[in-house]
Amino acid sequence: MAEALKQPPSDLYERDFYAWTQDQAAKLRARAHNSVDWENAAEEIESLGRSERGEIRSRLLVTLVHLLKWRFQPAHRSASWKATLAEQRSRLADVLEESPSLRSFPETALEREYRTARLKASGETDLPEDVFPAECPFMIDEILDPDFYPDAA
Repeated sequence: MAEALKQPPSDLYERDFYAWTQDQAAKLRARAHNSVDWENAAEEIESLGRSERGEIRSRLLVTLVHLLKWRFQPAHRSASWKATLAEQRSRLADVLEESPSLRSFPETALEREYRTARLKASGETDLPEDVFPAECPFMIDEILDPDFYPDAA
């Protein structure tokens, strides 16, 4: 790996991303600002922010699908569905705790994710899409609440 670290930063970035990350971290710690691959470093830091938002959207989607199934298929409720809801909510809470500036993001993403959740719930339940409300029937506080389980429709 020492050989890989001697390559120019942009070349290393293209050839071995992991080696590039380690090289750049070492340079930042050493405050070797003239050696930092600033453009790629900035791009990767921005990408980290996007991935946090992507994780919130993904976990919100899974939560919404399971809440819809819970409400509209009460006879099929299972410990597995409950465990999935608990896990997704816990992971969402973790992300929001680690990045408090994203606390309002789930509500911002709700409308878009609900449209997809409605389609997925229909596909997973074999219920027609129009069985599920066109607008999300849950408030964001309910969705994130680890104790909230909707009653049957």
